Amino acid sequence: MLLAVDFQSDVPIYIQLKQQIIEGIARGRLAEGESLPSVRQLAQDIGINLHTVNKAYSLLKEGGFIIMDRRKGAVINTRQAMAAGDCREKLRDELAPIIAEVFCKGMKEEELIQEIARIYKSFSEDGKHGL
Repeated sequence: MLLAVDFQSDVPIYIQLKQQIIEGIARGRLAEGESLPSVRQLAQDIGINLHTVNKAYSLLKEGGFIIMDRRKGAVINTRQAMAAGDCREKLRDELAPIIAEVFCKGMKEEELIQEIARIYKSFSEDGKHGL
């Protein structure tokens, strides 16, 4: 698993890790049952604090993307278990500011919908070989 952290970004490192792992799952680069590196190993590989990796893993666990196994550590969860939670409220909360911004900048609804469809399609195409 290759993660690229942008130390100059305004996005916190633990959020970058979380987002990249979720994208890896969606694109099929991380398979159901696959173990992630240990907190210590990932922190050492990237050159960040253990607590940063731990926070990312905790958020992934809360979201149902990973489970913690005593023997294997952090393991990619099944799609069925991930689907158990309703993410519509979170989707609305996170998309609203983005939609407000593009609305203020003059993007038309049709353009926004086409862009969302293009991004979604890229995940569904990449994820065909995934979970």
